[in-house]
Amino acid sequence: MSQQLDLLTVASSHSAVVPNAPTLKAIQETPARRMALIGASGLATLELISAVVGNPDTALKVLNNFPTLAEIARASWYDLSAISGMGPTKTAALKACLELGRRLLIESPADKPTISSPADAYNMLNDMQMLEQEQMRVILLDTRNRVQGIHTIYQGSLNTTMVRIGELFREAIRANCAAIVVAHNHPSGDPSPSPEDVAITKDIVTAGKLTSIEVLDHIVVGRNRFVSLKERGLGFG
Repeated sequence: MSQQLDLLTVASSHSAVVPNAPTLKAIQETPARRMALIGASGLATLELISAVVGNPDTALKVLNNFPTLAEIARASWYDLSAISGMGPTKTAALKACLELGRRLLIESPADKPTISSPADAYNMLNDMQMLEQEQMRVILLDTRNRVQGIHTIYQGSLNTTMVRIGELFREAIRANCAAIVVAHNHPSGDPSPSPEDVAITKDIVTAGKLTSIEVLDHIVVGRNRFVSLKERGLGFG
């Protein structure tokens, strides 16, 4: 009887010992240390996000909710900050990194990208497909159609009454640009131009002739596709 009690005591003591669930915090080589040793390009996406938010477990939660960088970029401020461990400060840091990466693509100090087709314009603006709100941007171009900058003009529902053509051309006039490409997105994912899109395009093209700034195109960005109003002859006369 005493032997049985001893065996039960040993068994219960062993069953009570439950190892702690492993977490990514146990990693000895932090993302910052690995980045110093091998460079940022050698780090996995999880490690890069961890370096931004300061906690590998939080970074893993972000990727569990939004598995790709495109999904993270599309995620709203509320959805990211609601993830355990994120909050407004870390959400701001992550959003800022994504925006800096986008701007880097258009602000190369050496060779400025050139717009020679509607597809070129779309490739520079395809991040707009991730936006939850409608947004209008203007690509500023020199005489060789090299990109001088990209400016966001409006955000929200666009219609002919709210779009002020003078404001749309302001930066182009200030930078003495020769041409512009206008673009806006459809959050629905369908880039089919609406009657309002065509009406706005007509007004923009007319204003371009008055200011001697050529309007090369108006691009409507959808989910993984786009429409060129110039190619379709909509609003360009």
